[in-house]
Amino acid sequence: MVLENLLSGESKNIEYKQEIANNSKSYMKTVVAFANGEGGKILFGVEDESMRIIGVDKDSIFQAMDAITNAISDSCFPMIIPDITVQEVDNKAVIVVEITAGMQRPYYIKSLGMKDGTFIRTGGTTRLADPYILKELILEGENRFFDRLSITNMHVSESDIGRLCEKLREIACANSSSDEEKAAVKTVTLNTLLSWGVLIEQNGELFPTNAYALLTNQQNLPPAIQCAVFKDDTRTVFIDRREIGGTIQEQVEAVYQYILGKINLGVRFKGIYRQDVYELPPNSIRELVANAIVHRSYIEPGHIQVALYDNRLEITSPGMLLRGVTIEKMKAGYSKIRNRAIASAFAYMKFIEQWGSGIPRIMKECREYGLQDPELIDFDGDFRINLYRNVPNHSHTVVGTIGTNHGTIGTNHDTILHVKENMSSDEQQVLHVIMADSKVTQRVIQQQTHMSLRSIKRIMSELQRKGIILRKGNNRSGEWIVKE
Repeated sequence: MVLENLLSGESKNIEYKQEIANNSKSYMKTVVAFANGEGGKILFGVEDESMRIIGVDKDSIFQAMDAITNAISDSCFPMIIPDITVQEVDNKAVIVVEITAGMQRPYYIKSLGMKDGTFIRTGGTTRLADPYILKELILEGENRFFDRLSITNMHVSESDIGRLCEKLREIACANSSSDEEKAAVKTVTLNTLLSWGVLIEQNGELFPTNAYALLTNQQNLPPAIQCAVFKDDTRTVFIDRREIGGTIQEQVEAVYQYILGKINLGVRFKGIYRQDVYELPPNSIRELVANAIVHRSYIEPGHIQVALYDNRLEITSPGMLLRGVTIEKMKAGYSKIRNRAIASAFAYMKFIEQWGSGIPRIMKECREYGLQDPELIDFDGDFRINLYRNVPNHSHTVVGTIGTNHGTIGTNHDTILHVKENMSSDEQQVLHVIMADSKVTQRVIQQQTHMSLRSIKRIMSELQRKGIILRKGNNRSGEWIVKE
């Protein structure tokens, strides 16, 4: 990477140092933070705020590089070996120290010890790792997972295990899309739970893991999910708020239904047949909720937050992205699972796909709905995804579309109506016919809807009274106008 590309400001992966300080601790915190994160580069010879190139002394540049290499390898544990290069701009030399993401986490400054010497990178700053982040780094370095840790002070009976197995199978059958798929659902057994890591066998004794507690709502697990609806696109005024508890599988369904109950519902007509259509793709909503539960950090004491604004649905889950995971990779279908036992159980219950196809599929669904791509954000140790709404003007009945600007989904030419809550199904059908032909007669509407002529007259009179339609011109040569 050329130097100019590194001079766009300090970030999660870039740090500037004007000079090489005698006290290496001034940059060693950033070194271990990069190793504990996604890696990064420290540029010596660049002014911090202005990004002006100061340069380093060329006469002693190789001695300086050796001193930086020795300081890093001597000061950090486990040992970190930097990649150091020199780049020159305007006859000034800049030392670029590259630190790769480490495998043996946590990395810390030896003289400070693990507790006080482990640092992480947040945005463009370096900070001491909180105790829960330190614990997660330890587990990651040991290739262990929180949901598979045993709970030795908790006893489970055969009947407890049997009830959980049956409940999981019931949910898997309920989420099956066909009789054939339902018939193919396998029975969950004790061995299944052991293979997932929901149970663990130690010294011939059976113990539940944190995954078991999450699936049965025990040991103060799982944390409640915080849901709220806000008046505008900021968090200034609440319209509604709720905390949803229960098992993680119950939380998926409860949060999903909460969101559906708060977003707009329109109707789609194919011919004269009516179908309800939500403004956001329901399958994507459900999978995003399930993903937040599977991928959140349960070591971190925060809550999953679901916030509905007038322009977006926002789902935030605690926990920084795992090593090697980036937003770009996620959009391409890459996935790294933080809680493998939960993921196995959720895949069995058909809440998620295990193999990273969720985000690309959600992006595809949003495009088919005529929505902008979801926004994925990694910030301050949390992960957030936004689904943006196409919000109609609720002061009128609005004729809207999903997929194109011509009243269709994809190319199937199904008309979409975003309607007022006080419009009946019959009124919606009549409105659909009028939209298709503004000069349609009441007799033709009767033929297409199979209602009585008296009903048609009454419905059209009511639509005019509500201000939804109006007549332009006379009865013989005029036309109907649908007000937006």
